[in-house]
Amino acid sequence: MADASVGTPEQLRDPNYTPPLAKAVPLGIQHVLAMFVSNVTPAIIVCGAAGFGFGSDSPDFPQMIYMIQMSMFFAGIATLIQTIGIGPVGARLPIVQGTSFAFIPIMIPLVAGKGVDAIAVLMGGILVGGLFHAVLGLFIGRIRFALPPLVTGLVVTMIGLALVKVGIQYAAGGVPAIGTPEYGSALNWLMAGTVILVTLGLKFFARGMLSVSAVLIGLLAGYVVAFALGQVNLGNVGRAAPFALPNPLHFGLEFSVAAVIGFCLMSFVSAVETVGDVSGITKGGAGREASDDEIRGATFADGLGTAVSGLFGALPNTSFSQNVGLIAMTGVMSRHVVTIGALFLILCGLVPKIGAVISSIPIEVLGGGVIVMFGMVVAAGVSMLSDVHWNRRNMVIFAIALSLGLGLQLEPDALQYLPGTLKVLATSGILPAAVIAIVLNLVLPQELAGESTEEVSGGLAGQGRGSLPGGGAH
Repeated sequence: MADASVGTPEQLRDPNYTPPLAKAVPLGIQHVLAMFVSNVTPAIIVCGAAGFGFGSDSPDFPQMIYMIQMSMFFAGIATLIQTIGIGPVGARLPIVQGTSFAFIPIMIPLVAGKGVDAIAVLMGGILVGGLFHAVLGLFIGRIRFALPPLVTGLVVTMIGLALVKVGIQYAAGGVPAIGTPEYGSALNWLMAGTVILVTLGLKFFARGMLSVSAVLIGLLAGYVVAFALGQVNLGNVGRAAPFALPNPLHFGLEFSVAAVIGFCLMSFVSAVETVGDVSGITKGGAGREASDDEIRGATFADGLGTAVSGLFGALPNTSFSQNVGLIAMTGVMSRHVVTIGALFLILCGLVPKIGAVISSIPIEVLGGGVIVMFGMVVAAGVSMLSDVHWNRRNMVIFAIALSLGLGLQLEPDALQYLPGTLKVLATSGILPAAVIAIVLNLVLPQELAGESTEEVSGGLAGQGRGSLPGGGAH
């Protein structure tokens, strides 16, 4: 609900309005708290998949701190591009940018167990994918028809399903611990369970800032428990520099066909999610439809922010849907409030000690938060699917895309004779599911011969229509 002390109803709906500083600063920090955990988690997951050591004595540990640092810094830079704008780039709306979960299923196979050298391949894909994403801004409005709720809901659901295994592995002790007596121990699940329980409690029984920041506070509670149990190592915090600037081409650049194709295809999906977020912001905050210039500018900024991130060692950026909901909740449409949040993110990104503190979170504690976040991604996809009319045609498309996409991800050796690049793409889960769903949706007739929804679904066809403000999950 809007706070009348922040401004008049007309002012609150105006993106160019600046609330009093005493109100604007807390509102800006609230936006950061809502997205902070989701923003830094992908960097930790990618580093873990690549085989970076999580111990303070690991030679790769400073590289993970750097990627966490850049996740904060370039989320702030990308957000500034959206809120302030550079010519036609940027929607000049209160859009919060951050590291996208959607690309993780693409990134993990590309770096799995290959160490820090494999990160250069990611950066090459991120750079090309970001530029491709920006180009989509020229005609994004004309390609939305290819991604109805059937396709976008399936894609978001697949993103969550592809990642839930990561959450369980982290909560049980992390990938390096698999097969050891410590893996899955009661101590590990105590730390992870604390995060889950505190997060649930705050989401259901708290309001305002406590509810918005439930995952962050849950992680803090798990961190306190882990610290009391002697599971936290703060050695790297003291050794981390108090200030450091981004380093161009920190991980290098390497271009592979699999990475470029994967990031370009996911950029297509991410671009449409951004359109949904822009529409959600203008409807929820200002009660109007988004203009063509706003949608174009947001897409340009999405792509440019991602491309620049790849040059400095950060992961792909996209608009964050949780902040769309926050704008609807607070009723404050001011882009300058989000600009304040962006400046706070940039400041955090310049202080490696903050990255070192984040990297000191035990993997089990992070796992508790990841279980909640990725479960919410799946739930968001299911909510989007509730907008689908479940006739026989749509059920067949969904069934084939889900079965092949998820099945090949679970059993990648089924395609062991494919060339390396094709195998990585075909077993990513999300890409085959998305491509199959898009193609079938475009080529199959809207009504199959003799179609009868009741005969197929047993009366369980979706009659109610749900909605998810702002579209995608990140």
